[in-house]
Amino acid sequence: MSNALTDMLASRDWILADGATGTNLFNMGLASGDAPELWNADQPDKIRALYSSAVEAGSDLFLTNTFGGNASRLKLHSAENRVQELNRLGAELGRDVADASGRKIVVAGSVGPTGEIMAPMGSLTHELAVEMFHEQAEGLKAGGADVLWVETISAPEEYKAACEAAALAGMPWCGTMSFDTAGRTMMGVTSAAMAQMVGKLKHAPLAFGANCGVGASDLLRTVLGFVESGSDLPIIAKGNAGIPKYHDGHIHYDGTPDLMADYAVLARDCGARIIGGCCGTMPEHLRAMRDALETRAPGPRPTLEQIQAALGGFSSAVDGTETDGTAPVSRRPRAGGRRRN
Repeated sequence: MSNALTDMLASRDWILADGATGTNLFNMGLASGDAPELWNADQPDKIRALYSSAVEAGSDLFLTNTFGGNASRLKLHSAENRVQELNRLGAELGRDVADASGRKIVVAGSVGPTGEIMAPMGSLTHELAVEMFHEQAEGLKAGGADVLWVETISAPEEYKAACEAAALAGMPWCGTMSFDTAGRTMMGVTSAAMAQMVGKLKHAPLAFGANCGVGASDLLRTVLGFVESGSDLPIIAKGNAGIPKYHDGHIHYDGTPDLMADYAVLARDCGARIIGGCCGTMPEHLRAMRDALETRAPGPRPTLEQIQAALGGFSSAVDGTETDGTAPVSRRPRAGGRRRN
């Protein structure tokens, strides 16, 4: 079925997504511990500015300010009865910015994790997770989001629940997981396992991939794992702007615009079709990424050694997909000879 994102993917070799939501909102005055989603109602001009900054920096797609917009997370702020309202407003503000931009922009409705542990390890049942995600999806749909964007998921059960909710809402969707523990998600999912899971979903995502995690190097190693799995779906790469460091009472990311420009080109050459930034990624990073993608010719698929040389070392020696789970990075077969057309 044709929609804004599939149309863009059909006509473009790559799509530039947006950068950080939280980092940018903190710079606008959001206090630590506050719910960003409340700003959709209380500070709409700042949310418009957030969206506009991504569009003006060159993004073709931006995420709505609704990452924590499910009932479980909003309950922490006594706003669990405002799920549909806050998600609708977040999407409406995005729709206004996109439609006024003068070019094709995809509004992606951000859907983050519930913050609960799925059964049987925790108390969150599949049915309740689907219900929470469905409620959020309906709000985003009502506000005019083009696609649902499930992100930063760790548990496969939660990913599947979000998929089911998207189907109930009749919405196309994309979905990323966060690989931050030796190349695995917090719940132990590897890039290969995610690709296998996605391939079995009845309501298939338009694209899948990784976001957040550790640094840009680790994320691209995960992208190579997706490519090596043989999936035909477009791959998403949305890495952090470097590594977080605590300085003067605040968390700062050390990735420069030049580093993120190199990351964007390497992500494209690794096989990613939708490329953006996550934590710490500011408009200046996006502008450098856009310029690099437009001016640097595509190259061969980079090796792990080339990724490390350009972006810095990996945070772990393995990424969970090695034969015995313990082989060091340098022994892993290079991806350069496995390019798919």
